[in-house]
This record gives sequence, structure tokens and C-alpha cells, in this order.
Amino acid sequence: MVLAVWLVSFTYTWIALMLAASAIKRHHQQCLASMKQTRIRKTGMRKDDSTKVWPLRREQLLHIEDHDFSTRPGFGGSPVPVGIDVQVESIDSISEVDMDFTMTFYLRHYWKDERLAFPSTTNKSMTFDHRLIQKIWVPDIFFVHSKRSFIHDTTVENIMLRVHPDGNVLFSLRITVSAMCFMDFSRFPLDTQNCSLELESYAYNEEDLMLYWKHGNKSLNTEEHIALSQFFIEEFSASSGLAFYSSTGWYYRLFINFVLRRHIFFFVLQTYFPAMLMVMLSWVSFWIDRRAVPARVSLGITTVLTMSTIVTGVSASMPQVSYVKAVDVYMWVSSLFVFLSVIEYAAVNYLTTVEEWKQLNRRGKISGTYNIDAVQAMAFDGCYHDSETDVDQTSFSLHSEEDSMRAKFTGSPCTDLSQIKRKSMGGNVGRIILENNHAIDTYSRIVFPIVYIIFNLFYWGIYV
Repeated sequence: MVLAVWLVSFTYTWIALMLAASAIKRHHQQCLASMKQTRIRKTGMRKDDSTKVWPLRREQLLHIEDHDFSTRPGFGGSPVPVGIDVQVESIDSISEVDMDFTMTFYLRHYWKDERLAFPSTTNKSMTFDHRLIQKIWVPDIFFVHSKRSFIHDTTVENIMLRVHPDGNVLFSLRITVSAMCFMDFSRFPLDTQNCSLELESYAYNEEDLMLYWKHGNKSLNTEEHIALSQFFIEEFSASSGLAFYSSTGWYYRLFINFVLRRHIFFFVLQTYFPAMLMVMLSWVSFWIDRRAVPARVSLGITTVLTMSTIVTGVSASMPQVSYVKAVDVYMWVSSLFVFLSVIEYAAVNYLTTVEEWKQLNRRGKISGTYNIDAVQAMAFDGCYHDSETDVDQTSFSLHSEEDSMRAKFTGSPCTDLSQIKRKSMGGNVGRIILENNHAIDTYSRIVFPIVYIIFNLFYWGIYV
């Protein structure tokens, strides 16, 4: 009886275990089937989504791992042709002191590398960013005579690589370059400067790489809004040539040429016009009475110092060149005219003094007395006199040395000469100045303006 019960319990336990095992097996098969369907579904989504980028597949498609890209395409054969075109975005600055310019532009390279060819049913190109550049061969272009340069990296490096199924490659980057410009300032500020940016391969000479403009003269394009504060951009042109290095041979070189003509209006307002005003102001001295020493001397010194300030300001903003510039010619000639106006008055003053002393000596010998008129009285006392009413050929005797000394040391000359009465000149001042003008002043009023006008005609005719 006990045995029968034990057998029945064993049978039920075995049946339960078999049923549990069968359920677990079915659940495992269902999980495997579900995972398989999920993988199939994801694979279909990858095939349908063309926006997904899989670097490993692209590199395998381009056969990057199967080739040595440390050598140029077609190594050992004819030189690889590399076409260039440039889109100039801006000319940022031009410095006369440093003799350089800064330019921002898009530099595009075109060449064919059959190692990058890939099969394509749609014949569409593939575009990459800067991360693939390190793994393939690209031309090693550098800028001759450059001082500073950099590739823009906001928000990422501005580099683009486009590969076509037949192996044609477009490599584009955005660069800012500061390069030397050998300027000639002999006609400054009426000058025109010719600057150029030169492109060349650093490692590959003419036997390995041939640089050329992709679209001829149309390979160089510029933005229409390019403008500079001091220059007009007259011309942009592209040219090419060869450069020779004694140790490495001949290299292809491309030139981006541009012609700059300086704006003259700024310098007319800041330099030429003030210089003209100072020269004309110095001529006012010729119309001031020759006995007004303080007025004429102060006017002459003021104009000389002002011209010196203008010349110094112009020189401070220019490079220290060893030749004469056009602005130097104008500034120094203008300074010479101002200086000569001061010298002219020195001559007038000296000759006037000599002439008056001769007249006094001659009158003293004839009559033993000194007769002075209004002009001579003003020479002694510095006061204006009306020769018709105040001074009627007033005579005063200098018979004794004591009288002379008393007149010298007592009071103002205007009050000591009792015979000479001072009063307002009114409208007679101009007549007296004209009647008693020195001959040198008379000629200077005509000669100085005429000579300066002739100089300006020659100057602007030669340099403009």
C-alpha cells in the first residue's frame, strides 16, 4: 500500500516537471523570435534612413585602409594637377607702417585621387568634415611671404571635403591670412599700391604637383560689398608662374593680385588744407605796418610752429623710409614759404632802421636839428600821429646831451615830446600804412602768392 502511494506521487512530480520544462522552452523560443524580428526591423530602418552616417562603412567604401595615403595620387607618374579657385570674403586691414594686409577668403582645391573612387548607383558625392582630412592625401598649399594665418574654427573647423564616385575631390577651407605687401610711398598720399597673395606647394615641385587656376581668370571672385576706409579697390586679377629654389627646384606658384588706390580727400582735409591756410596766414604779415614789431613777429612764429606740428603728425603715421614722399615735398615747401615770410620781415625791419637813421643823420647835418614827421615819430614812441594836424613838421633841438638824456629817462615818449600831440587816427591809419610801406612788403604781397600758386600747379600736375 505504501509502495503504491509512493509510485503515484513520483508520477505526478515527474509530469509536473516535464510540463514546466516545456513552458520554459516555449518562452525562450518566443524571446529568440522577438529579438530576431527586432533586429530585422532595425536593419530595415537603417536601409531606409539615408541621413545616418556610419564612419566605418564610409571608410570601407572609400578603401582608406587599403591604400597608403602618405604619397600623392599617381606616385611615380606625371604630376597631379590641382585646380584652385578663391572666393575673397573681405580685406580686413592694410597697414602702411607694417607694410602688410589681412585678407579672409575661401580656398578651394580640386584634384582626382582614384584611390578614393567608390561604386554608386545614384552617382552622388559624399561630403565629410575635417575629421577625414587626417586620413587621406591633400595638397600642401602654403602662402608665400605670409606673417600670420589661421583656419576659422567657429563653431567647428571650417573645412569641407567632397568626394565623387569617380575619385574627383573638392577640398574647401576658410582662411584669414596676413601677408607682406611691398609698398612704394614715393607718391604718398597720391599713391597706388599693387599687392599680391602668393600660393605654392611646400613639398611637391613641378615634377609631382601642378597648380593651376581652375576656371582661368574667373577663378578669383570677390564680394561686391568689399570696401576699405583709405583705399579704392581698382582691380582683382589672377596669374601664375614658376618659382625657383636652388636646393629643391622649380615650383608652380599662383598669384592673387589686387590694385589699391588711396582716397585723397582725407589727406586734403587733414594735411594739405591746413598747410595752405598756414602759408596764407603768413602772408597777412605783409599787410601789417612794418613798425608793428610784436604783431608781425608773433604771427610769423605762430605759423612756423603750426607747420612744424603738421609735419610731425604726418611723419608719425608713416613708416621710416629713406626716400622723399610726395607729402614731404608739399609740407617742406609750405614750411619754407612760412619761414621766408619771417625772414622777409627781418629784412624789412633792418632796412627800415638803417634808412631812418640815415635820414636823421642827414637832417641833423644840414640844420643842426632833427625834424620828424608823423611816421618818424611813431618809430620813436610807438604811437600813431596825424601828420596834418598833430605834427606840423615839429622840430625839436638836441643841442645838449643833457636834454637827450632827460627825454630818455623821464616818462612815456608820448608825453615827453610835447610838440607831438596824439589823437585817434580813424580812417587815416590805412593811408599811413600804405604810404609808409616798405618796397619789400609791396613786392612780397604779389610774389609770394604767385610763386605758391605756381608750385601748386606743378605739384598737383605731377602727382595726380
